[in-house]
Amino acid sequence: MAQQFAQHDFVTRVDFVVELASRLHAYGTTAHRLEGAVTAVAAKLGLECGAWSNPTGMILSFGQSGRAPHDTVRVVRLSPGETDLYKLCEADRIADDVVTGQMDLEEGHRALQALDRPGSWRGRAMAIFAFGLTAAAVAGLWRLPWLDIATAGLTGVLLGLLDLATQNRPRLKEASDALAAMFAGGIAVLVASFIGPLNLNTVIISSLIVLMPGMALTNAVNELTNQNLVSGTARFAGAMSTILKLAIGMMVALTAAEMIGLQPQIRPLRPQPDWVEWIALLLGAFAFAVLFRSNRRHYPLVMLSAASGYLISKFVGGAWGSTAGVFVAALVMTAAGNAYARWFNLPGALVRLPGIVMLVPGSASLRGLLAVVQEQSMGAGQAAALAALNILLALVAGLLFGNILIPTRRNL
Repeated sequence: MAQQFAQHDFVTRVDFVVELASRLHAYGTTAHRLEGAVTAVAAKLGLECGAWSNPTGMILSFGQSGRAPHDTVRVVRLSPGETDLYKLCEADRIADDVVTGQMDLEEGHRALQALDRPGSWRGRAMAIFAFGLTAAAVAGLWRLPWLDIATAGLTGVLLGLLDLATQNRPRLKEASDALAAMFAGGIAVLVASFIGPLNLNTVIISSLIVLMPGMALTNAVNELTNQNLVSGTARFAGAMSTILKLAIGMMVALTAAEMIGLQPQIRPLRPQPDWVEWIALLLGAFAFAVLFRSNRRHYPLVMLSAASGYLISKFVGGAWGSTAGVFVAALVMTAAGNAYARWFNLPGALVRLPGIVMLVPGSASLRGLLAVVQEQSMGAGQAAALAALNILLALVAGLLFGNILIPTRRNL
């Protein structure tokens, strides 16, 4: 197959592979999957490629098959990627079309660059709505009272607006996590002080659920187990810094409320019946389909995957313990994603990522850090920290064994 690209200029082929690698990085692909995908495409184009990826950049070395290796090196500086399932599928389709000869290299390069087009106002409005819907759905899954659910949902919408406002403001973007947590904490304190009692910390965590770095923590440990040590370590440090910023913002809000004399009413209560959890699951699955920016025709698949992962974890966990539930859910959804990629020639991420998103340990990690700060005792957050560690280990084990159960033929 590489022979058909021999007439193309070496630099043209390199430019296409670099553009593809940059796209995959921007759309949230983990290091080992990105490196595998880029190396495979390069080989089909008649190139020898050595790829090294980390959360903030890539180094790609290229040589031409049959010649001296590593004729050129490209160093690309990038911002950490965010999951975008629609653009990931499009980049995968363009790469397939190029290597199969349905699209030439120049046309493929232009098609990849065209993915940069800005989102529509409707897409931005849907994303803001999804922030609030996700927060309310998570509160519903935890069976919180109606006031708690409403507070979390309203706060989520406001945080969606804040996220949109800070996207093109680099200085604000650096502190956006802390600002979001401060706003969420402030709103929860005001509601609990003047309207009615809340499960205060739980409502704040529900409001911030979209910003939790649970997926980043899972990807970090997954990369470490795949021997991508630099990328895994950097991603883990980034996730921990996000948790720290969220905790700082929450503590600023709670401390400020105490200083001005507000006394929020706190009442731990989970009174909701089963049907609330089922509706919350449906709404949460839809919200994640929007937040993952999947194509509309993939919404049913993404929603089914998200709901399946949660339900497997719930029912298996009820029988054999929560850790076993998370492990089995991760294993099944990873294997299902690999099978989907084999049968439908589309990225398995469409099944795998939504399938584990409701299992990741972001909220448990933040809860543990908050307990330590609020109680000023390492022992106070020990149970939550241990729970987060158990979830993380079970998830990574499920991902590893899922790949063994049904190996993937596609890196994405």
